[in-house]
Amino acid sequence: MVRLLDTAEHTEIQWLHTTRSRTADTPVTGRHHHDPRATDSPSATSMDGPAIPQRPYKGELRGQLYSVLSRKPGMSRLVAGWVCAVCNTAPAAVLDHCHEHGYVRAPVCPSCNTLERPDHLYDNDIRVAGRYQRLFGTDTAGWLRHWHRCPGCRTRTALPLPHLAAWTAHTATRTLRPTHPGPRGRKPCGMLRVSWTGSQNTPRSCLLTISVDLCPSGEHRVLARVPYREAVERFGTWLAETAPAVASEAGPDRLDDLPAEPRPVIADTNSEGQALF
Repeated sequence: MVRLLDTAEHTEIQWLHTTRSRTADTPVTGRHHHDPRATDSPSATSMDGPAIPQRPYKGELRGQLYSVLSRKPGMSRLVAGWVCAVCNTAPAAVLDHCHEHGYVRAPVCPSCNTLERPDHLYDNDIRVAGRYQRLFGTDTAGWLRHWHRCPGCRTRTALPLPHLAAWTAHTATRTLRPTHPGPRGRKPCGMLRVSWTGSQNTPRSCLLTISVDLCPSGEHRVLARVPYREAVERFGTWLAETAPAVASEAGPDRLDDLPAEPRPVIADTNSEGQALF
């Protein structure tokens, strides 16, 4: 039943992508193209006159805890006054925060917030969707700087386990992923899934298993099994090559600047809880 539901979900996603691509390729005639951000943005001109444009985020919330800020009245209005700290174009709507350490990273727009959030199926099982192509490719530099805004993450050269697992599946084992012929050449097979044994509290004992789901021919299940230590070493090398400034500030499991006791991270009851990490 689970596999049937996964297949149905995958088919629906593919259908939506196909529909959107056809709509985007269709020329718009007889009417003016409408940009939804033109009216949704508070900086747009309204009937009451031009509104105050959003201001760029300059680290005003640095070092503060999400569990504290999320309880403050008027915080949503304050966040809406900033431009997204990731794309620097859309107005911010939510506070991205580190789920491991509890610190706020920056105000971001819903699109960027969803982009960098692991697609969890179960506690130790995530699906590596196509959005990771942008996260670990074209927007890598900005994402790494954003990840490093958490004081706890800034002292380390390793990602939190769910994101390290996604990075390993998408980047470190990219050459192992099979391809199938498609209408526009060969395309990667199915959808990547990565799971791990053990607990996030003791990640050094975990084993990452990368597999392919929803293969058209029913082939290709497990691609690789990577121990946590090996995944950390691969990421450290990639981090030093991709963002040497971030890597130079970090150290392997340094303890300075970290709280003496774990900081609680409260769970949101609305969509604003979909944070990046």
